[in-house]
Amino acid sequence: MLKRWGGLLSVLLVLTLFITACSQAPAAQTRPAAGPDWAYGLTALPQETVVKVGMKQVVSDAGILIGMAKGYYQDLGIKIDPVQFNSGQEMINQLAAGQLDVGATVTAAGLLNAMSRDIPVKIVADKGINVPGQGYYRLVVRKELAGELKSFADLRGKKIAVVGTASLDEICLARVLAKGGLTTQDIDMLVIRAFPDMLVSLSNKSIDAAMVIEPFVTQGIAKGIIDPWKDPSEYDPDAQIALLVYGTSMTTRPDVANRFMTAYVKSMRDYNDAFFKNKNKAEVIDMLCKYSVIKDPALYEKMFPTGLNPDGYLRMDGIAADLTWYKENSLLNSDISLEDAVDNKYVDFAVKTLGHYQ
Repeated sequence: MLKRWGGLLSVLLVLTLFITACSQAPAAQTRPAAGPDWAYGLTALPQETVVKVGMKQVVSDAGILIGMAKGYYQDLGIKIDPVQFNSGQEMINQLAAGQLDVGATVTAAGLLNAMSRDIPVKIVADKGINVPGQGYYRLVVRKELAGELKSFADLRGKKIAVVGTASLDEICLARVLAKGGLTTQDIDMLVIRAFPDMLVSLSNKSIDAAMVIEPFVTQGIAKGIIDPWKDPSEYDPDAQIALLVYGTSMTTRPDVANRFMTAYVKSMRDYNDAFFKNKNKAEVIDMLCKYSVIKDPALYEKMFPTGLNPDGYLRMDGIAADLTWYKENSLLNSDISLEDAVDNKYVDFAVKTLGHYQ
């Protein structure tokens, strides 16, 4: 009998020790799938998704181009299908029709009027601002006129070119003229659809000044054709030069839209690290040479740098001023508010995922 009890006690002792050991063992913790190192916790889409992006593949498209080069979009299950555009209006038409997912563009009456037709197209992120003292989009004048044009009022009667009307280009010129108490009625405004053609026209003296973007500013200075004249911080300090726009196919797919924006913002941070902190600059310039239309590495060292908000947010004062101009010039089909035009929730998501830029 004693032997039987002894055996039973031994079994109970073993079971007790086993249960105690199990209770002291650390519980298995469930963690979310890690995702890429640069966006921890954000997993890739379950299926690779093609996103068609309309752009001109210039430096202000760095948020797209760097992400393509470094695989940020791919990490989140997105394959970028870049589509080259020369006309902003053509891009806007395709965004509204759902034939294009993302547009790298500028404000234009056509874009805002698409929104007024209840088409879910939204301005969602920064794609280019002027850095004070180093404006990358500016009014330039023929070099031999620089000494003659002392003030903004001296632009009266001059032949000045823009690439398009009823868009940001005309708005920016209007703000230059307003500093001298002038309007576009006080000058001879011409439309020249391509920036390289503007340099030709400045060279042969068929125009006196033009609204020009980099790298054409630097190229014109190097050739002795133009003078950069006054910095945009003097006449248009709040300007939102370029925009990222989501078409209907993105605004109706938040999982894709949020992941795209996270990769976009990460790419803009790499750009800022390179051009404003001199971190991995040669590597980033190599990427831009490969993916953008500017292939000369030396140009990147000479150009006025494009400003890109490393947290992705737009200059809301600039967008609001643009809206006011379109309304004052009777170019809108309906009264669009700033909230109708801009949606910050995608950038909010990206910043929540990545943290604020340091």
